[in-house]
Amino acid sequence: MDMVEKGQSFRDMHYADRAFIIPNPYDAGTAKLLATCGFQALATTSAGYAFSAGRPDNNIGRDEMLQHSAMIVQATDLPVSADLENGFHEAPEEVARTIAMAAEVGLVGCSIEDSVNTGPNSGQYDLGFAKERIIAAVEVARTLPFRFTLTARAENFLVGNPDIADVVARLQAYEDAGADVLYAPGLTSETDIRTVVESVGRPVNVVMGLSGVQLGQAELSVMGVKRISTGSSLARAALGAFLRASNEMRDHGTFRYADDAVPFGEINTIFS
Repeated sequence: MDMVEKGQSFRDMHYADRAFIIPNPYDAGTAKLLATCGFQALATTSAGYAFSAGRPDNNIGRDEMLQHSAMIVQATDLPVSADLENGFHEAPEEVARTIAMAAEVGLVGCSIEDSVNTGPNSGQYDLGFAKERIIAAVEVARTLPFRFTLTARAENFLVGNPDIADVVARLQAYEDAGADVLYAPGLTSETDIRTVVESVGRPVNVVMGLSGVQLGQAELSVMGVKRISTGSSLARAALGAFLRASNEMRDHGTFRYADDAVPFGEINTIFS
């Protein structure tokens, strides 16, 4: 698919009758594996990539993250959206520049957060300023020669402000600013998810793969959710298996972990 086809295909997925799952690979290999599994689209994970590089989340700069995103784009022919944190800058014009740069590396969508996650000024932006940032991002996205799906994120639950009324107010403001998809990571209850979905007129993304949350694709579809992402959970699941294997070797001197490993021939064939 060319960029026009990818962009339109990705946009159309958000208007199907059933929610689609957009899993989050963290390197070229996991992107290829997910494509082999038959998923329709992929999204990067800033945390998953940071962990794979031996760094904490929110520790990757714009240029490096876009290089990583380009690698995911090149690994498959699927549409790819990117987790671009807060646009890697506070100023609206720099967030707009990030969108333009994202398009240049082959992305057909991205998400932009409304918070600063590191440093002494960590926390959410004032709503008015947060909306200005989305307006600037949308203006650039609309000038591109293909459909670019912009997701606006309300980070309330991740910054210690789990006020569902404020979540709704923020998402409504971002919808008014022109965002194509709305997303409040950390929603875990059916009540909160339904409240968000029923309060906005654009497709809603939720993240699953959270410990203790057992809402499935079918249930979320009934609630009106249109997209389900997995955040860093696939990366953390893989790292969990790695640590369990490492601890087994250290503590017991055994290698039973290999019983659950993908056979060499199978994985080698997939990557051939």
